[in-house]
Amino acid sequence: MITITDNAVIALKKLLSETEENEDKSSKRGLRLGVDRGGCAGFQYVMRVACAEEGDCLHEEQGVCILIDKESLPYVKGSSVDYEDTLSDSGFKIINPNAARSCGCGTSFEPEGESAASATSKRDDSGEECKNSTPLEKENVEM
Repeated sequence: MITITDNAVIALKKLLSETEENEDKSSKRGLRLGVDRGGCAGFQYVMRVACAEEGDCLHEEQGVCILIDKESLPYVKGSSVDYEDTLSDSGFKIINPNAARSCGCGTSFEPEGESAASATSKRDDSGEECKNSTPLEKENVEM
């Protein structure tokens, strides 16, 4: 579903360790990746450190977790999370095969065709879209 580069794993581990004391210890923590309408290309990525919520799809890899809400999943399925640190830009980057085009800064995108929007409206609550990840259920929330 989602892949995470080695650079992103290192950066996320560091970020999680720096924010650890301010978060709820009873939930899995990770990088929440979401999609909202907006940005110069129609949709924009939203990322923040957060605790897992009921209904999230979790992707764990190399000791870090990416949290994705069901509404955003069709738009980011198959994407890769990377981290870049250059003179002109640093931060998490999304390499998204579902994007027909992206803006110059890389924070917004236009989804290919209607496939992402159609997938959103045809989802059910079975967690089927989380095949390669773990759908978060109440019993998974506590550690």
